[in-house]
Amino acid sequence: MSNYKRVYIPGGTFFFTLVTHRRKPVFAEKSNIAALRHAMQKVQVAKRFNIDAIVVLPDHLHSIWRLPENDIDYSGRWREIKKATSREINSRSDQANERPVWQRRFWEHSIQDEEDWRRHVDYIHYNPVKHGLVARPADWKWSSFQKRVERGWYEEDWGGVAPPDISGMEFE
Repeated sequence: MSNYKRVYIPGGTFFFTLVTHRRKPVFAEKSNIAALRHAMQKVQVAKRFNIDAIVVLPDHLHSIWRLPENDIDYSGRWREIKKATSREINSRSDQANERPVWQRRFWEHSIQDEEDWRRHVDYIHYNPVKHGLVARPADWKWSSFQKRVERGWYEEDWGGVAPPDISGMEFE
């Protein structure tokens, strides 16, 4: 058993990586992405949080969340999102009474400062290019990149080349 301890910071900002069960390309199907989106919206209504950036790839996702002041429960939110997504995608349970959609755990990193936040946002938006799915972030539909372009965070042609600030970052 791992000695890993999660860091809980009230009102914190966190980077997450979640992976599908056995890295199956669950989110290669639009209907499964819709199930994930629906689950996230449902949980956001019940337990408020802000999504600064997100990308959904066929076998994993990355996201940055900001929690409300004095709130530390990102684990509960992810648990509910994973359960709701799993129920909608896979109606059958396995021998352990689980629906094999997600890996059991997820990885988180507490964002330390503005530079750390910016690097992780860039990592998220460049991820589809890194995995060879598209030539540039603007070409990947399942990302917050286009909305961030609309807000002026990025130029439309950003990410045609690997951003130097994410060199060495590996969260797969």
